Amino acid sequence: MVELKRYTIEMQLEKEIQPKVIQGFLQRIGFFKDLSEEVIWSEIPGEGNMNIVLRIKTNYRSFILKQSKPYVQKYKEIPAPVNRIKSEYQFYKTLDDHAVKLNMPKLLGFYEDENLLVFDDLGHCTDFSEIYRTREFTESQLTSLVTMITKIHNTKVKSNYPKNKELRILNHQHIFELPFLETNGFSLDTIQKGLEALSLVYKKDTDLKQKIKEIGALYLSEGNVLLHGDFYPGSWMKNEDEIYVLDPEFTFLGFAEFDLGVMAAHVTMATMEIKMIDKIIEKYPNSINSTLLKKVTGIEIMRRIIGLAQLPLERNLKEKEYLLKIAYQLI
Repeated sequence: MVELKRYTIEMQLEKEIQPKVIQGFLQRIGFFKDLSEEVIWSEIPGEGNMNIVLRIKTNYRSFILKQSKPYVQKYKEIPAPVNRIKSEYQFYKTLDDHAVKLNMPKLLGFYEDENLLVFDDLGHCTDFSEIYRTREFTESQLTSLVTMITKIHNTKVKSNYPKNKELRILNHQHIFELPFLETNGFSLDTIQKGLEALSLVYKKDTDLKQKIKEIGALYLSEGNVLLHGDFYPGSWMKNEDEIYVLDPEFTFLGFAEFDLGVMAAHVTMATMEIKMIDKIIEKYPNSINSTLLKKVTGIEIMRRIIGLAQLPLERNLKEKEYLLKIAYQLI
């Protein structure tokens, strides 16, 4: 066995890690029960935002390693609670305990000391980020995703479910606060010339910011509905006709309108069709506050256009102005 010197792959899971090092690590933590299993190669399956993710191929199978670090993987200068991986584990475990059938990867192991999850490999899936470019999103895709989030919301959870407060506080800053500061150290003109001036109309609107603050306080409060917490195209995957939902590290018990509002915002930005909001409301079978859902939708649209968490949204300035006006009306 390879001597790791407490080199828990700390986990610099990158392409250059030698297969033997990964193999020794997986043997040490007890994931490899059969010592004849050998790591053949590894690869990064896609750009990760929050966590380090690696696909491992052995002589027997293929699986995914996912590890949280004390920072955001995409923006290493932003600190993040390392125990967020435990909340994600509890999400999968809760659905499994309640026998909720969803298109999600099968959880193969959780190693708390390593902040590590191991999943079955779904194959070479792609996420839904392409809809920002193609502007295409089908009725059946919408129906499938609403059905999935409904099953999640309908899952009864004990009150001791992880509050995930540290990660929520970080997310709260990037959704409800930073995008609406007149000076936040982030020049929108580096994204698109003229966007900074466009944003000031909203950053200087005190009534708007008060309404956003109220929804932000609700986001930080405790609810009773199991949420995915980051239900947007980057968390939706597809492999041919199958749709999967991944990455519930932002999960907590909150209000259903948050997940639905985030979903509605991204589908609206992608298709440029405001009618998508009402379609989601129509398809969702549970009773909800449609006004609250629309406020969340508006805030998510705004923060994605004038905030730090930018999308691959190929829209000219006029189109972004149109989306911001829609968002303002919704809030």
